[in-house]
Amino acid sequence: MFSRSFSTSKRILLASILLGLLCALLTGGATCLWLRHERQANYNALTRDIQNYMRAFFNDISITANAVMPLTDKPCHQASAQLTYKAAFNVHIRALLLVRDGIVYCSSATGDMQENLHEIMPELDPGKDLSLALLSGTPMLPTKPAIAIWYRNPDSHHRGVFATLNINLSPYLLYTTRQHTLADAALIIGDNALATFSPHVIPVKSLKMTPTRKITLPGYPVSVWLFVSGWTWEEIALAALVGLGCGLAFGLTCGGVFSLRQRSGKEILTGINRGQFYPVYQPIVEAKSLKTAGVEVLLRWQHPSAGTIPPDAFISFAEAQNLIAPLTRHLFELIAADAPTLCTLLPEGTRLGINLAPGHLHSPAFKDDILRFSASLPKGHFQIVLEITERDMLKGEEAPALFDWLHRQGFEIAIDDFGTGHSALIYLERFQFDYLKIDRGFVNAIGQDTVTAPVLDAVLMLAERLNMTTVAEGVENAEQAKWLIDRGVNYLQGYWFSRPLTLMQLRRRESGNAQAAFISSPGSATL
Repeated sequence: MFSRSFSTSKRILLASILLGLLCALLTGGATCLWLRHERQANYNALTRDIQNYMRAFFNDISITANAVMPLTDKPCHQASAQLTYKAAFNVHIRALLLVRDGIVYCSSATGDMQENLHEIMPELDPGKDLSLALLSGTPMLPTKPAIAIWYRNPDSHHRGVFATLNINLSPYLLYTTRQHTLADAALIIGDNALATFSPHVIPVKSLKMTPTRKITLPGYPVSVWLFVSGWTWEEIALAALVGLGCGLAFGLTCGGVFSLRQRSGKEILTGINRGQFYPVYQPIVEAKSLKTAGVEVLLRWQHPSAGTIPPDAFISFAEAQNLIAPLTRHLFELIAADAPTLCTLLPEGTRLGINLAPGHLHSPAFKDDILRFSASLPKGHFQIVLEITERDMLKGEEAPALFDWLHRQGFEIAIDDFGTGHSALIYLERFQFDYLKIDRGFVNAIGQDTVTAPVLDAVLMLAERLNMTTVAEGVENAEQAKWLIDRGVNYLQGYWFSRPLTLMQLRRRESGNAQAAFISSPGSATL
């Protein structure tokens, strides 16, 4: 329905748009995941930075408290000078107070005093080695929040140091400014909190938002909560921009590829009409005598602008685009045009191997095509061998009858590139072949310690039991040729004997008595 309702150009356009939208969604989603991952990594780094700051802050206070702890054994008039000095030279400390038996008796700010610690600071627990409380203010600075901290003397538990600390969230805000997704921060001690959105100490339960991170400091009952604002417009814009950019690029690329494929199909038909294709002939030699027993006909494409196009590229594409039948018919016509010259170069009975794709074999016009081709050749001079390629599957219900018909018409059939495509052993079981052509991949394994080498032995043994004539492709050196000859392979084909030759090269080779030179020294043949 889709194909009938839209033209080819519209189908290409719609398919490109749909694929572009799919790519945009996938890349946009992937960008969101990446941004989330980066955000979590940044939060981890921020957590470490804030923990380090809090550790340094409280370590500094602890050092000062330990320095004045011995003063708790002295009366205030002897300790006040040093107490005031220590408080003055620590920017975090608002006041230092000495405590004995629960009584605050000396302050760095006021000197002598006699106040009950529990009455001054009921939130602190002098029974602990360390206790903290968050204050809305102190008597001298009632509007400035502070931290109250108690250090108990480890040598005398009824003595200790009580300090009030200046506190603000500026350092925490300095860290969080690097994370534009963080909205607020709060310092939590006990049930109270000091948050960036309020100048006063507030109850923790009044914080309505759920913190993204809770940063704690081991050994201290204090934490910092971080609150996230959600996705920012910058992140949404980035994900959308990446998604749209990739989707647009992918859609345009798909459109270009689809158009190129359509144009490539037209290019093949244009190449046929303009004579850009030409045949080449690769000799096949009889293994024992090393005499030429036949040729395999191969098709080449010389494009006027792209140059020589590899056969694997255009043949595979022709099969995918259902152009293999017209391309093979064109090859038949080219062979028929060369046939009169070939008769003068190759003896009667020479085998003429022609590749045939299953897609053409099973087409309705195949029988007419092959009979027309056979009739176009000099009668009785060539033995046509149809080499069935394995890129597509043979149809099991049709192929046996077709093979029987071909045999009755006098054609021989070879299975090409055995072991590399769909066939493997099932083709040998179902269909009757005259030749088994061993793929060059097996031949290349000769002399190498690979798993492929034993497979070649098994293939040759199987062909012998099935009484099939064997042809080895891709023979490139004397070692391979000798190995194959010693194991009874019937025919050899490859660069060691000859490259594929144009008709002119084949004529030059034969007229120069290259056949004799070839027999005496296979590897020395010149093209």
